[in-house]
Amino acid sequence: MKILPIILLHLVFILFSGYSQKLTIAAASDLKFAMEEIIQGFQRQNPGSQVDAVYGSSGQFATQIQQGAPFDIFFSADVAYPKELIQKGFAASGLTPYALGRIVIWSAMEDASLLRLGDLTSPRFAHIAIANPRHAPYGQRAQEALTSAGVGDLVASQLVYGENIAQTAQFVQTKNAQVGIIALSLVLSPAMAKQGGFYLIPQEFHTPLEQGFIITLRAKDNALATKFTDFMGTPEVKVIMKRYGFELPE
Repeated sequence: MKILPIILLHLVFILFSGYSQKLTIAAASDLKFAMEEIIQGFQRQNPGSQVDAVYGSSGQFATQIQQGAPFDIFFSADVAYPKELIQKGFAASGLTPYALGRIVIWSAMEDASLLRLGDLTSPRFAHIAIANPRHAPYGQRAQEALTSAGVGDLVASQLVYGENIAQTAQFVQTKNAQVGIIALSLVLSPAMAKQGGFYLIPQEFHTPLEQGFIITLRAKDNALATKFTDFMGTPEVKVIMKRYGFELPE
């Protein structure tokens, strides 16, 4: 008769162990394809772990985390957002830089490798897609690049804004915009790489897209969050990140 309580205790232990093996990641949209591969690699090494990723704009995620959103790790396309969360007490870790992002001109309608920023003033580009610069780092850098090239005011009426860089890329991919300034990491994804060339915008045209992650205060006792952030420093992850065009910090 004493066996039953022992079995019940064992089942409770399994239940709570399974619960602690859950992790929710808020990731900037430029990481979408790379992060999916990273999560698959992590789960192969950690059977039974459940890792879910939500993709969006870094600025919106930072706001949501302050409002209590249930994210355990925040991967931001701009280190400014996690730095702010650290200062305000919403982080359980310091900032870890993980990549430097790049922006490109891309089109599904013509060979964008032949285009330069000055060419975007052409009447054939009725709609130029960029991410919303109010909360999307890639949109902020796109706007900086256009200004640096001296065409910011000239193309202002042609700009259409995606809520994040993935939606911006979708505008161009579906030809709702003739051209866009989007993330190199998305252009190098298998589907988009087949659709044409791109022009890599020189880094001197905008401030660096320094990217970093934090463990949020919510996940201070989540061992899986620490294990996942440690995994980000492995050779396997570095190979994936480089394949999607990310420059890695020294």
